[in-house]
Amino acid sequence: MPKEVFGPDYPFLKKDELLSFEEITRLTTLFTKASSIEKLRITGGEPLMRKDVDQLIDQLRRATKIDDIAMTTNGVMLPKMASRLKEAGLKRVTVSLDSLNDKRFGEINGRGIGVDQVLKGMDAAAEAGLGVKVNMVVQKGVNDHEILPMTTFFRKKGYTLRLIEYMDVGTSNGWRLNDVLTKREMIEKINQVMPIQPIAPRYEGEVATRYRFIGSDDEIGIISSVSDAFCASCNRARISVEGKLYTCLFATKGTDFKQMLRDGSADEDIIYQIHSVWNRRDDQYSIERTEESSRNREKIEMSHIGG
Repeated sequence: MPKEVFGPDYPFLKKDELLSFEEITRLTTLFTKASSIEKLRITGGEPLMRKDVDQLIDQLRRATKIDDIAMTTNGVMLPKMASRLKEAGLKRVTVSLDSLNDKRFGEINGRGIGVDQVLKGMDAAAEAGLGVKVNMVVQKGVNDHEILPMTTFFRKKGYTLRLIEYMDVGTSNGWRLNDVLTKREMIEKINQVMPIQPIAPRYEGEVATRYRFIGSDDEIGIISSVSDAFCASCNRARISVEGKLYTCLFATKGTDFKQMLRDGSADEDIIYQIHSVWNRRDDQYSIERTEESSRNREKIEMSHIGG
């Protein structure tokens, strides 16, 4: 959780307010029946803080028959967990790392977590047989000068780096449009040293624009929800830990499914509600965004619904 959000008086949810593994699995299975879902992502917050999360992955894999299950994590607990996650059916991890400088990274994450801890987590995941991607949120004047060092480092490591435009997720990060380094500016920086060319997406709705370093098969990705929004092709549904469906990363509210799960609602009724919410969605915040709208909109924190 970002340091601006977390504090001694933070109102943590009680255990009975959280969806159980069985409830998560049932709801996910009903989503697969309601639509052609092919990918699952376990995210957070920090998903490895959930006790026995590897058991949840195993339940989801068995119940949904979905083979592509991924996780977004800060990586710190991967040395202990990577093998168990792989055995449970996890295929890939995306690890967040915004700087290779210990002091700067500690300031960004607000917890003093060191770079070496995260790198050890990535390596543990790779050794366990998991695919590894690295997410770097780029903020002008904070870490934009590290784009080339990060690109060079992870290209040598063999992990795909994804550069993310600084977004106004939630309401606590003090976002300003002037702090955004755009996709075009990122490409210009990289092209000066390591020329890249765009390549086709792997699937419909892929959020990262893919590029290949000319003369190699090495890749880099850029996620540009500020300067080059992709609302029209977004096909991601997000379920929070207390059972709310959010149809946009920048949503202000969600639709509660926990009550339906617990009041004995039939599968058909829950599927009907999924269709109803999804078919009514008209989210296009990234297209409509302005600094004023960002300040005046009470958005859900990313630590609550994931990336």
